[in-house]
Amino acid sequence: MRRLTGIGAGMASLLLVAACGSGGSAGESGGADPVTVGVIPIVDVAPIYLGVEQGFFADQGLDVTLESSQGGAAIVPGVVSEEFEFGFSNVTSLLLAGAKGLPLQIVGAGNYSTGEQGDDFSGVVVPEGSGITDASGLSGKTVAVNTLQNIGDTTVRQSVEKAGGNPDEVNFVELPFPEMPGALAEGRVDGAWLVEPFRTIAMNQGGTEIASNLVDTQDNLMISSYFTSKQLRQSDPELVERFTTALNRSLDYAENNPDQARETILDYTEIDPAVAEEMTLPKWSSEINTGTVERLAELAREDGLVDEKVDTEALLP
Repeated sequence: MRRLTGIGAGMASLLLVAACGSGGSAGESGGADPVTVGVIPIVDVAPIYLGVEQGFFADQGLDVTLESSQGGAAIVPGVVSEEFEFGFSNVTSLLLAGAKGLPLQIVGAGNYSTGEQGDDFSGVVVPEGSGITDASGLSGKTVAVNTLQNIGDTTVRQSVEKAGGNPDEVNFVELPFPEMPGALAEGRVDGAWLVEPFRTIAMNQGGTEIASNLVDTQDNLMISSYFTSKQLRQSDPELVERFTTALNRSLDYAENNPDQARETILDYTEIDPAVAEEMTLPKWSSEINTGTVERLAELAREDGLVDEKVDTEALLP
């Protein structure tokens, strides 16, 4: 697997409903090895659904079931306990798990920021009529993130600092993504970190995006990744290799076929088709950006999410 050098509580709590698993039993698949993957019903995981549909995992002798969870809080222990062979999570959550000594290892990339200011799948939005024009204006204000002390507030702080504000003066509050557009419209928060489709929904309701927080954090930021337990990696490396091969093919296919990715998203979520057509998709790549893992580990230490810098080499494949 290629790595990029250079300079992620799961994006969960989305009001989306996943379609049930995507494979039959091992017997129905002609002896293929059954594999369960813990995923979150969000835009980010479209490639793995698309890869199952396209038969990429079947080509590797794998019968994949995609098990929907609300976030990494359920997926991480599921992988550790071997309830799931593989899981999906944002990178910061995996770093925090690694800091606690959980035996996890990244096996493939999840999704990336587009790297385009004002045209990313993630952004900081303020309500209609707000006097805040850039991220510096968030100092002393209340900003919603889906999970406190995770990738949301860490990356928003980078936008505030880059714009010349004081990130230590931002008052972060925890709010599920689906509630954020309403909270903005009602003036209950001064700003919110939103991902698609809620970014588009909020902007269609009159909100204004003032920062692309992922872009401000690092060029080519890898937001999430797929992971497994070190036990499985050691006991069945061939299975892990086959899964990674199919996953990488799925990621590249989704990036090269965005229209199919949008259609697949409608199959496992309840996103309005009109919003799905308008929203900005993340970037998908089969390359693991090790620099992202190192950068987010540094920020986790700076922001006090961990006491000491996480050993990123132990987390990387």
